Amino acid sequence: MATIRSLHLIGSRQFGGAENFLLRLVQALAKLDDHHPEAAIRPQSPLREPLAEAGIPLHFVPLRNGWDIPSVFKVRRLVRETDAQIVQTYMGRGTRLTRLPKRSEAVHVARLGGFYKIDGYYRHAHAWVGNTRGLCDYLVREGLPAGRVFHISNFVPMPRTSSEEELAGLRQQLDIPEDALVLFTLGRFIEIKGFDDLLRAFAKMPSEVDGRPVLLMIGGDGPLRENLLSLAEELRIAARVRWPGWLKDPARFFHAANLFVCPSRVETLGNVILEGWAHGLPVVSTDTPGGKELIVEGGNGLLAPRENPGRLAAVCTDLLRQGDSILAKLASAGHDTLLRKHTEEAVVAGYQEMYRQLLQGRR
Repeated sequence: MATIRSLHLIGSRQFGGAENFLLRLVQALAKLDDHHPEAAIRPQSPLREPLAEAGIPLHFVPLRNGWDIPSVFKVRRLVRETDAQIVQTYMGRGTRLTRLPKRSEAVHVARLGGFYKIDGYYRHAHAWVGNTRGLCDYLVREGLPAGRVFHISNFVPMPRTSSEEELAGLRQQLDIPEDALVLFTLGRFIEIKGFDDLLRAFAKMPSEVDGRPVLLMIGGDGPLRENLLSLAEELRIAARVRWPGWLKDPARFFHAANLFVCPSRVETLGNVILEGWAHGLPVVSTDTPGGKELIVEGGNGLLAPRENPGRLAAVCTDLLRQGDSILAKLASAGHDTLLRKHTEEAVVAGYQEMYRQLLQGRR
């Protein structure tokens, strides 16, 4: 089978969901005998170090704001020099500045993780990937040809195990009693993630359930950090909230928790839901489009209304009061969903099939 050469391009400066998925996908593709992925990023991109560590060939493009014409031509030159057959772009900036000439034999695939504006950013691509069915429906409604809109979900790596010594050390470090019931969440501290809603919900929850202390652990960092710390003080829950910072390796934090909560106001898919399932945790999510697409209410997780701290508090409290056996049952159902629909093997196979179909059509 002929080798497929792909160039993966993103123009962001931060490390979020799209960047994380690009890193995971190119690492997975690089394991295949019939695929050779390379990456094009901005020189200051936080992806530079992890991609280099993974041995992915790297190229640098300025990808400035506005119509950065020199970057448009540099991308074209890169496509020729790398002999890329697939040029896959992520997010608006990189996609907008990828303008392949009509004579190019490469196929431009735009991968979207949100309900973004199509005109001026995405319409000129040859094909489009949406990571949820709802997003693919949106793309078709926006006038993109259904035959070239592909639904391929995300995957998260299966986590490493955490030793009892690691967990004991973490509990000691963060002053978490061994019998505590711990709610865990993580992400960038920005408005759409709804961490202020979660703090307000936590303030409405009891400090103990069946004699066990209830704590909240929020991993991450971002521009709203000081606001969130101040809000915890204002709500008089600061003593029961733990802030471990940005988590490069969050496995032991997941394993030290009893319940994962996704309080987002906006979430197209929700990688953190998949991560919660991967780490064997039951998940409560707000009813974002992603939450509603992933979670079967009461089956593999629970849903609460967005921006409604009272209801979020009630859902979490009721679940904790049902005891460890119900928590374990919900976690097991979520993990089964992950293994059926969101594994690395299934997602990578979806991309491989799409690439071959598009290249065949191009010929």
